Amino acid sequence: MVHNPTVMRRMTWNPAQASREVLLNREWIVTNGLGGYASGTISGAVTRRYHGLLIAALAAPLGRVVMWNHVSESLRFSDNEVISLSGEERAGGQLDLQGAGYLREFRLEDGLPIWTYHARDLLLEKRVILPHLQNTVHVAYRILEGTTLPRLELRPAFHFRHHEVPVNKGTAGPYKLSAVNGRYDIAPARPGFPALRMKLCGCESVFTIAARKIPQVVYRIEQSRGYAHEGELWSPGFFDVDLAKERTATLIASTEKWEIVEVLDAEQALASERERRARLLDAAIPDAREGFPAELTFAADQFIITPAGRFEEAARAHAAGDEVRTIIAGYHWFTDWGRDTMISLEGLTLTTGRRLEAGYILRTFAYYIRDGLIPNMFPDGAKQGLYHTADATLWFFHALGRYIEITNDRTTLKLLLPALIDIVEQHLRGTKFNIHVDPIDGLLAQGEECCQLTWMDAKMGDWVVTPRRGKAVEINALWYNALELLAGWLRRTGSAAASQHYEEHAQRTRVSFNQRFWFADGGYLYDVVDCNGDKEAHDVSCRPNQLFAISLDHPVLDQERWKSVVDIAQNKLLTPLGLRSLSPNDPEYKPIYSGDLRSRDGAYHQGTVWAWLIGPFIDAWLKVYPNDKRGARKFLETFPVHLSDNGLGTISEVYDANEPHLAGGCIAQAWSVAEVLRCWVKTA
Repeated sequence: MVHNPTVMRRMTWNPAQASREVLLNREWIVTNGLGGYASGTISGAVTRRYHGLLIAALAAPLGRVVMWNHVSESLRFSDNEVISLSGEERAGGQLDLQGAGYLREFRLEDGLPIWTYHARDLLLEKRVILPHLQNTVHVAYRILEGTTLPRLELRPAFHFRHHEVPVNKGTAGPYKLSAVNGRYDIAPARPGFPALRMKLCGCESVFTIAARKIPQVVYRIEQSRGYAHEGELWSPGFFDVDLAKERTATLIASTEKWEIVEVLDAEQALASERERRARLLDAAIPDAREGFPAELTFAADQFIITPAGRFEEAARAHAAGDEVRTIIAGYHWFTDWGRDTMISLEGLTLTTGRRLEAGYILRTFAYYIRDGLIPNMFPDGAKQGLYHTADATLWFFHALGRYIEITNDRTTLKLLLPALIDIVEQHLRGTKFNIHVDPIDGLLAQGEECCQLTWMDAKMGDWVVTPRRGKAVEINALWYNALELLAGWLRRTGSAAASQHYEEHAQRTRVSFNQRFWFADGGYLYDVVDCNGDKEAHDVSCRPNQLFAISLDHPVLDQERWKSVVDIAQNKLLTPLGLRSLSPNDPEYKPIYSGDLRSRDGAYHQGTVWAWLIGPFIDAWLKVYPNDKRGARKFLETFPVHLSDNGLGTISEVYDANEPHLAGGCIAQAWSVAEVLRCWVKTA
């Protein structure tokens, strides 16, 4: 194994020169490969319902559950001076950031978060790791420099609840505390959640039972988003730890059995995680092993999971010698989505050298094909998917095409070909949600009232913000691409007659597409034709969806029109962090993504910038300017800077459409990371 240099991202901190607000706006996240995670602000204060040191991914029907919310960290010196290190909410909603005065640095080391504090002559380091494929967290403290040896006080606080449940709901306490030989089990008084197991190891410690309720904890981001934002935490007591030089004190919390928790001690767990991350870099293609793309290789790892609790699915896969894998669409609140998975697959798995897992993911989703569709999403804690999507299944063809091209996995292709043929035939005949091929022009139409079937899927109640019912431009670009891919695969396997059959459908689609989607007055493509089934109604909104008519492996748009579309996209939609979802010239354009749910959903696809769209833009750019990799790389130059903002070391979901393009939505989004990483390597 080749050991690459440690990949670092540093955030130095000088409390005399910087606003403490930065420590509340910068967030970190570590994941466990099951869908669980630990996440919070650099300050230590919890500002989202999703923040906590252990959000465990549990079997259905529980799903992801906040098991350990917060820990108060204090140093007590021999003269009885007490220094608080962690940011926290006080009674009455008062935010205490006293510890910010002692923070000197936050850094990501191979993607793992580390804090350094300076108090008196003491330099103290804290780190958080989640052992892979366990609902376990290690929070470790060690002295780096100094002669003073203070006592470290750690007071954990809890509010067991599903991570989507409002902060004023769930099980806030009291809890049952059981203690046996330094092992502590914390369980709610009412059944429904597992116990949380805790222990402190590495240094001499004592636990003091001093239960208390922490009322009126204010979650400021939930407040800004219009949700319930005030709740309470409960703490059973605190650990007093005698810090010692050359020893690490580690507080461990887990929902696993003690036999699992104690398989590795704290040092072994850290060494194992470091080794796993070294292997991630070794497996990645050479251009993704150092610097910015190496950071994205670690970010990509956060999204690839073995879903917790889908035991029947795992049993079926194991019987065939396979494994279950899927992709979390974004943290903190998304689960695995079919569309996002297929768009992300190349960047997250093939660029990072995880070909075996790419095959697992494709075969996992293939099992769930129903009525010619793959699932749009799997709800948290559920075993079955929801199928309300017109494009996820077509993206499945795209992902499989990239996979076969890179791996030449003929076994998987042979296995899936009958299902692929069935998918196309279901679309030709017509399937759920009025998804069907129009027999008149061969174009793919879709749409039902109150359904959002394309990737522009914002909905509140019965209000579908961008319904796009009819023949959407990217749906038909994907449909043509799928037909061409299927025809090619059948040709390779010797099925000439079947190949010719689907090739004829593809050519009919291509002819109709170029006749019907070209908006000559604008020099670009209609976003939807035959809106709501009206043959005379076309949507002239200038959106990035038209780029897929060029960017896919089999572009449906005639080549002489490529440059016009790319130029329009560059002039109207391109920003330093992705593409606007709507031209600023449109009367429906909304440049700011903020406020309550209705305000955010109203802007979600009406101007808001999406990072993942930089991928199809660069693909289209290089189709028009095939020798201009240097020019294409310039469109990515802001993303390395963004890794020090918002979700540190990763890429956000969306941004405001106007400068300064503030980030919004998820702090870590799979297709954002995937497409930037893929294109960074492509433009090397």
